[in-house]
Amino acid sequence: MTTFRHVPAHLFLPSAATLRTTPTPTSAGSALLLPRPPLSRHISLNPAASLLSPASSSLSPPHAQLRRRFLQLSRRFTVMAASTQVSLQENKTRLKLEQLNWDNSFIRDLPGDATTDGPPRQVLHACYTKVSPSVLVDNPQLVVWSNSVAELLNLDPKEFERPDFPLIFSGVSILKGSVPYAQCYGGHQFGTWAGQLGDGRAITLGEVLNDQGERWELQLKGAGKTPYSRFADGLAVLRSSIREFLCSEAMDALGIPTTRALCLVTTGKSVTRDMFYDGNPKEEPGAIVCRVAQSFLRFGSYQIHALRGEEDVPIIRSLLDYTIQHHFPHLNSLSSKGEDFSLKPEGLEKPAVDLTSNKYAAWFCEVAERTAVLIAKWQGVGFTHGVMNTDNMSVLGLTIDYGPFGFLDAFDPNYTPNTTDLPGRRYCFANQPDIGMWNLAQLGGTLSTANLVNDEEVKYGMAKYGSRFMDEYQSVMTKKLGLAKYNKDLISKLLTNMAIDKVDYTICFRALSNIKTIHDLTDDELLNPLKPVLLDMSKERKKAWVDWTRQYIQEVASSGISDEERKRSMDSVNPKYVLRNYLCQSAIDSAEQGDFTEVRRLLLVMQKPYDEQEGREKYARLPPAWAYRPGVCMLSCSS
Repeated sequence: MTTFRHVPAHLFLPSAATLRTTPTPTSAGSALLLPRPPLSRHISLNPAASLLSPASSSLSPPHAQLRRRFLQLSRRFTVMAASTQVSLQENKTRLKLEQLNWDNSFIRDLPGDATTDGPPRQVLHACYTKVSPSVLVDNPQLVVWSNSVAELLNLDPKEFERPDFPLIFSGVSILKGSVPYAQCYGGHQFGTWAGQLGDGRAITLGEVLNDQGERWELQLKGAGKTPYSRFADGLAVLRSSIREFLCSEAMDALGIPTTRALCLVTTGKSVTRDMFYDGNPKEEPGAIVCRVAQSFLRFGSYQIHALRGEEDVPIIRSLLDYTIQHHFPHLNSLSSKGEDFSLKPEGLEKPAVDLTSNKYAAWFCEVAERTAVLIAKWQGVGFTHGVMNTDNMSVLGLTIDYGPFGFLDAFDPNYTPNTTDLPGRRYCFANQPDIGMWNLAQLGGTLSTANLVNDEEVKYGMAKYGSRFMDEYQSVMTKKLGLAKYNKDLISKLLTNMAIDKVDYTICFRALSNIKTIHDLTDDELLNPLKPVLLDMSKERKKAWVDWTRQYIQEVASSGISDEERKRSMDSVNPKYVLRNYLCQSAIDSAEQGDFTEVRRLLLVMQKPYDEQEGREKYARLPPAWAYRPGVCMLSCSS
């Protein structure tokens, strides 16, 4: 199996927001303030730019008249465009909860459990079990919500104000058209096959189709027992629910594929949890988060049927046909004439297999590429998932199941936020690309068992993963440093310095944009932009940073890009704000006392991670000393 172990450490640090671009600044003197389509920053959308330059003050009378007429038309068009925007916003579909368009294709098209609800048990020959939420509530309250997710569903934001909203999204009141179920899946946990797992405390309400034809699943996490709960209670606590809600929305704002969160409600009941698995359980407030995704299918959704004998193997094909039909429909119309719809793996002159002849092989390759892009983006923002079991890997390439996650503070490639992972650090930050490859190998083995792909097709998909990860990494890191082209030596030296001096990952990359291409600065002046992260250094370490900074200045100066343009570009890919664990904990501490203000404020901050956000600088500071205590910087899977 291909491994990334031979690759220098800097290959594990691509950025988030790879696809983001910086809006083109309006040309000087322009009177046009028109909405800009998402085109390249190198394309000018201002037809008046040449007319409105400083030299235009000496225009001849005919030209001056033409200029005045042009400005009049421009202003009129601007007003018309603004009114059109308002009209479009007013005409957006805004539905009440009872008007949501439910479809429920998963339970309609796939085999289900003959028994509904019932005690924890092995569920055979089925992809799901119909269940009803069973959580007990006592005056549930709405803690926080996402207007942007409501918009995906065409849900009127005013619905959040309904008195019965907390009852509906705690599962007490089921909406008409919703057919709740829990999904059956298995998984490798920490490298070992764990058998049947399934939705042990997540209950899908169903699928909603919006006015764009997009399919969105709504799922309540913490709504009660299912046949897949094993020895657990099917509930969730406020602590973990706040973390999941906030991180879902924060990751989306960073430009990283993720499941979303519509709302979070308290149950009004207590839940017993042993947070550190040390024999000291305590009562915590119960809560339920409504997760939203186009699908919650995981690698383990297919694996479970391959390991239950010949009778269940045909379900893999049925499930994969369903997946392609609803989430990869383009694969059903592949040309049979040798069309290659994706990039060739590095080092191969031509495709090793004809993907157009086998849609299942093509699907595996696309899942591999989506996974590569996702993990590259994780590395870029210093995100460590913490529990990369195969049951926590989305086939859509989404970040899914936010448990003991963590963003890097002081840069440590071996960092893991999961106390359960401490003995071997299998899921530490630097290992994530390798684990993605390992998990894909398990998925490929499942497809082979069902005779849907052959060994060469699996190898090809694995090669696609490796090449796509490397391509994404190089592109992202080049943008993070504001370089004109990828420079392996420069990036490697930077990350080595950061690791040695335990430099804060987020603040350091953000600060790099403040370095000026001035060559005659003293050493202290040179390092001044990095002063917030370079603390208590020896002379030897200071020299290492001075040498690197001078090399960096030389590299960026040769690109011909101005300092101002480089800063704009770098600040658009290097976030100022990330959801550090201690920020979550501060919000949790207040929420457990009944004050949800900080949760809501933190959501607002994380929705604009690349903006300066004047007055909110405290959310971008170095972590305080208490941030490194157990239960803050590291957590268990208990929630």
